[in-house]
Amino acid sequence: MYCMDCGEKLTLRFLENEGLVPYCPKCEKFKFPFFPVAVSMTVVNRSEDKILLARHVGDEDYKLFAGYIRKGENAEKALVRELREETRLNAVKWRYHASRYHEQKDLLMLNYIVTADENAETVLNEELTEVKWCTPEEAKELIRKNSTAEHFLLGAFSELHPKKK
Repeated sequence: MYCMDCGEKLTLRFLENEGLVPYCPKCEKFKFPFFPVAVSMTVVNRSEDKILLARHVGDEDYKLFAGYIRKGENAEKALVRELREETRLNAVKWRYHASRYHEQKDLLMLNYIVTADENAETVLNEELTEVKWCTPEEAKELIRKNSTAEHFLLGAFSELHPKKK
């Protein structure tokens, strides 16, 4: 690891109440690591009985919608922007659901349950090969198993339909 300010190689030093933290000997400062944050969206219709899944170019698995939060942007603006960019659908309302570290991409995922209008026409972009409204049961079958997307989907399903398992 290198200092983002001066380029010096960082060392690990003990900082009380924090443990070992990267330290820049040139700047003489502790440098807490940064890593990206992204939004993940469990997109549902207004009656919350259908979930929108997507297949990306070169991928056979269905996933939830997701995207990076841009510098200066909050998570809520990012989810509205990402859903619009990927599908041309508008987010009608949303609520925070859960977060999870996504090891494959070394980032923190913030999941929201997002309501979109299922009657609006979806338009695919260059990233997607298919967008599909599914029942919760279909979505559970189609989503990539043991993935962050499955974790969020099952959690959102439990929140939306607490009596069903």
